[in-house]
Amino acid sequence: MKLVVINPNSTQSMTDKVTIAARAVAGDAVEIEGRTAHGAPASIEGHFDEAICAAHLLREVQAAETAGADAIIVACFDDPAIGACREIATGPVLGICEAGVKAASMIATSFSIVTTLPRSVPIIEALVRQYGLDHLCRRVRSAEIPVLALEEPGSNTRQLVRDEILRAIDEDGCEAVVLGCAGMSDLTEWLSRETGVPVIDGVTVATKFAEALVGSGLATSKIGAYALPNEK
Repeated sequence: MKLVVINPNSTQSMTDKVTIAARAVAGDAVEIEGRTAHGAPASIEGHFDEAICAAHLLREVQAAETAGADAIIVACFDDPAIGACREIATGPVLGICEAGVKAASMIATSFSIVTTLPRSVPIIEALVRQYGLDHLCRRVRSAEIPVLALEEPGSNTRQLVRDEILRAIDEDGCEAVVLGCAGMSDLTEWLSRETGVPVIDGVTVATKFAEALVGSGLATSKIGAYALPNEK
């Protein structure tokens, strides 16, 4: 089984990070390939970045399809262009926000999300409503960290994320926390130990969900909304 993890921004160190996270949980028979959307913004922090990254992301989806991907994971918590990705893919395409919040709903009766910048909060709130889980989501919080700060050695980002999770537990009364950025994927185990609640990384749960879907013989429906694009 081949799963392709696509980083829809152009920062190679983030691609390396999410690929390592996916490989750490993948089964022995699963090949994980990481791909970078070269030409996209260095980070995705808002609607403009999402729009700019879309064409580059779709190019990588097409390349993954050509290379024989059984499933694709889009490693950005904004789930950019997921519908378009599913139109041109044959196997399952998973966004890490959808995977993360659905995983949270299976292990807790409430969760909060901790993301990077405040501008991402309303975007993620809209996604949670779209996925039908706003009744379980206590709050979407920002640790006020630029995405690229997560890639800076020696920064205090992990402490800022931990402190925001502790505030979520105290103030929101949440039972689990979803990390609202793919760039936080390397912090999951440490944050779970530090905070005492399940801390969910969308990259790793999307990897296991994708593995399960492919293993169950499921592919993306090509009737209706996810049908192949019409020829023009």
